Amino acid sequence: MWTSVSAADVPVEDRFEWFAEMVSTDLMPVAIDTERAGDFHARLGELDLGAAKLSAYEFSPVRSRRTSAHIRRGDPEQYQLALIEVSAMRTCQFGRESGPVVDGFVLTNTSAPMVCDNGGDDRPTRVVMLQIPRAELALRAERADRLVVAGLPRTGLGAVMADFMTSVRDNGPDCRPEELPALGRVALDLATAYLAEQLGFLAATAPEVRARALLEQAKTFIERNLGDPELTPGVVAARLNVSLRSLYALFRGEPEGVAAFIRRRRLERCRDDLACPELRDLPVQTIAVRCGFTSPTVFGRAFRQAYGRTPTEHRRLALGTAAACGVERSRTQGRPGSKERP
Repeated sequence: MWTSVSAADVPVEDRFEWFAEMVSTDLMPVAIDTERAGDFHARLGELDLGAAKLSAYEFSPVRSRRTSAHIRRGDPEQYQLALIEVSAMRTCQFGRESGPVVDGFVLTNTSAPMVCDNGGDDRPTRVVMLQIPRAELALRAERADRLVVAGLPRTGLGAVMADFMTSVRDNGPDCRPEELPALGRVALDLATAYLAEQLGFLAATAPEVRARALLEQAKTFIERNLGDPELTPGVVAARLNVSLRSLYALFRGEPEGVAAFIRRRRLERCRDDLACPELRDLPVQTIAVRCGFTSPTVFGRAFRQAYGRTPTEHRRLALGTAAACGVERSRTQGRPGSKERP
């Protein structure tokens, strides 16, 4: 279950103290200070994936310290893989410093003292963090500790890792509870593969871990290239530097093959774009081309087969419903005692 809270719901004078208490209670005991206590902003969210947890934080500049006393008070015994966005953060642990990291990853170990500082910028820092129990990570501690505060890149498998984490942050709350453990297993496999790659040990990891990482890499490449009409299983295999047969094997345990996956994601993107009010002036065929369809006949037939209506009918229904909801909302907002849902 996704839990999310915001400092905006707390009186201004109490926001920083609220944030410090939330972090120490829900993440791990730390001491936090700031020069922005009178104008503090923070949002926190957490999603339990079973084997791991995904947390999302956005907060004004702070400096946090985790000492040996804090560790004795409470230690979740985790590696925490944090994707840092918007504003840079510095982390110090094991006598090493990461330097300013933004648009990249930092790995930390909750069982050792550390210092974190994002005070070099007035903008809030945004962090998406995967909390990995040390017992669940398929890497020996002495190996994983080599990567602590190293500043890990958002390239290669790092790009796949980042896309996965931000996608779970954005879409995980809509998943059914029974789906979350599967996401947790994928998260662990991806994190293991990414960290092993950074250590140069990817070839030594379990075959199923490497396969899951390759599968997610294939899906990420497909998502980023849906608009390319030349996107085929052969192109995907070449991008991953695997044989076509190996690519088909990666998708063998999936609900559909690679070609069907490409087709479905193109149709879903078209469906979503046709229902988007901001794109209402774009012709249907322009949207289809943007999603990789070059034949109006093929697109129209595939769309109707998938959704039971033509693209034009879908757009009219979706945008008409959205407009009606907007009118109804404007009416209810004017009624005495009415309250808009958050």
